[in-house]
Amino acid sequence: MLAAAAGGSGPGGAGGSGPGPGPGGGGSGDGDFLSRYRLVSAKLRRRFLRKPNVAEAAEQFAALARELRAQESLPYAAWCQLAVARCAQSLFHGPAEAAALGEAARLFLRQERDLRQRLALRGGFGEHLAAAQSCGAFAARLHLERGQPALAAGLCLELAAALRDTGRPARAAAHFQRAAELLAAARLPLEALRCLAERASCLLLGRDYAGALAALTRAQALAGAGVGPGGAAPGGAFLDALVRCEVSRVLLLLLLQPPPGKLPPEHARTLEQYCWEAPEGGAAGGGLPAAASYLPAELFLLLQSAVLACQEKDAAALQALQAELWPLLSAEQNHLLHLVLHDMLSPAGQGL
Repeated sequence: MLAAAAGGSGPGGAGGSGPGPGPGGGGSGDGDFLSRYRLVSAKLRRRFLRKPNVAEAAEQFAALARELRAQESLPYAAWCQLAVARCAQSLFHGPAEAAALGEAARLFLRQERDLRQRLALRGGFGEHLAAAQSCGAFAARLHLERGQPALAAGLCLELAAALRDTGRPARAAAHFQRAAELLAAARLPLEALRCLAERASCLLLGRDYAGALAALTRAQALAGAGVGPGGAAPGGAFLDALVRCEVSRVLLLLLLQPPPGKLPPEHARTLEQYCWEAPEGGAAGGGLPAAASYLPAELFLLLQSAVLACQEKDAAALQALQAELWPLLSAEQNHLLHLVLHDMLSPAGQGL
């Protein structure tokens, strides 16, 4: 089962073949590695009236993995870690099995990054990334079986970061979502918020604006879960997250411009707060405080003006507001505002 997690059995071992020679894994040391790997594997075979010393074999596989990692033979080192995981599985040692699988995933990820940098490949070869995902998913499942969602989330985050760095933001977004769910289950809302923000950023890179809006809406609901008595806004990092989500959601709604009939209630309530005739101090609904109660006054008024300019299709007014909003927004939010203005100037959406 563990061998299948990486797409094969073992390097040159019985029942399959491992990674072939390649960057970071080939050279004159291949034969020496294979012979040593087979020598340790032979100790695991059952003999008449003699049980194999699995613990000793696991130590030797781990030592070989450390040696190969030092030599930058990363795929072979990863296969040795998979062998360590198989030994731990036969010993019913769940934590050691999960740790070895996690290390194998990291080694496969390092190999993918190295290939990308060394050979200037935009997406690497992909095979090592697929192996890393399989190992990481199996290790995460083991952590969940032991009631350790935070450790499982950590593996999801490592995979997500690697996918994002290798130019696969859409696939990274799925892992950030899974990490957010696990961290929320582990009662770590602030970390879950960061994951949802990363997911939204990945979706924006892939121009999935509706998906990014949904992720930010979920993040804002999570940040607003700490609303105090009387609808008071939460403080500290949760307040910062609430502000970021609110501003980005308003800009995304201005960019998407969904028809009023298809506007979900939570989005309708958001835009209603920026209408000039909106009652002062009115709640945002959905358990959230009114935006005017936690956004800086200048930022709220400028966003209110931007919403009005978009409703009136006044590109000149929005262009003037862009200059005032620029220092108050993040780089990502400024890009969204640029897209809103561009869409207004070019209604066909060319260049988006």
